[in-house]
Amino acid sequence: MNDLTLKAEQEILDVSKTQKKYKRRFGDRKDGRRLRTLDPLTTVAPFIMPSRVGAMNYIQDAIPMDNIEAFIKKKRAEGMPGFGAMHILVAAYIRMLSQKPALNRFLSGLRIYARHNIEVIMAVKKELSIDAPETMIKFVFSPKATVNDVYYQFTEKIQSFKESSDEPSNFDNAASLLGKIPRFFLKFAIDFVKFLDYNGWLPKFLTDLSPFHGSLVITSMASLGIPPIFHHLYNFGNVPVFIAFSAVRKENEVEKDGSVKRVRYLDLNISTDERICDGHYYSIAFHELRRNLKNPELLDNPPEKIVEDIA
Repeated sequence: MNDLTLKAEQEILDVSKTQKKYKRRFGDRKDGRRLRTLDPLTTVAPFIMPSRVGAMNYIQDAIPMDNIEAFIKKKRAEGMPGFGAMHILVAAYIRMLSQKPALNRFLSGLRIYARHNIEVIMAVKKELSIDAPETMIKFVFSPKATVNDVYYQFTEKIQSFKESSDEPSNFDNAASLLGKIPRFFLKFAIDFVKFLDYNGWLPKFLTDLSPFHGSLVITSMASLGIPPIFHHLYNFGNVPVFIAFSAVRKENEVEKDGSVKRVRYLDLNISTDERICDGHYYSIAFHELRRNLKNPELLDNPPEKIVEDIA
């Protein structure tokens, strides 16, 4: 067992400890606890906007790259090949959730839940070609995760996928099985899964496997050389936030003294489910995310405290 696997498994152990903090009550789900002290407007909002796609808001931001690029250079010099903006962005989001836990809520069955852990989902190709197989990989983190924890788990899982020859992942096996079901019965099967999910009866192994159940889906447009898209949220499952980011964008800016400076930015396009919390909370949370991205050295150490969501 290599060092990457050991560090990734330690992170999973930390997540398991986090999951045991709450005693399950009637109405809770396997992947989250029902929030029972929400304000009336937040409680009613899912009934007014039952569709996740119909409740989407969009946020666009650009983060200066100076500190990020210096941090990437430092980490690679410390022996972390392939360390990049993706690791910093995910670690910054995890750190934000550790302080602003309402963004780790989700809706299911028109009720709002606090997720037990932090689950980040991304699409991975074995190689950058049109015909290369692609799958969705889920990474599970503790709120205490540092940028190093993110790097080690990402590297271990992605390397394992790319080195697995043509062996399909568990998600691919499940998708392949469903694809062989005749259309009429497939629709019935999917409707049955949705029914189970709506009522909180979906088996845990399916929510653990599903790329539609998690805290965040993140995708990079950098390797494609195109601007980030605003990706829709999925009505199936319960992911409340989708982030797309691009290759570094260069821009000329005029300084106060009249000189022109070449500035490099990381563009982020974010789609959110507005029903999990109010706009003011979203604003504060994304200010926290921006602060973490502009000061990535903050992500080297675990947070001093973990803020818990309401009861």
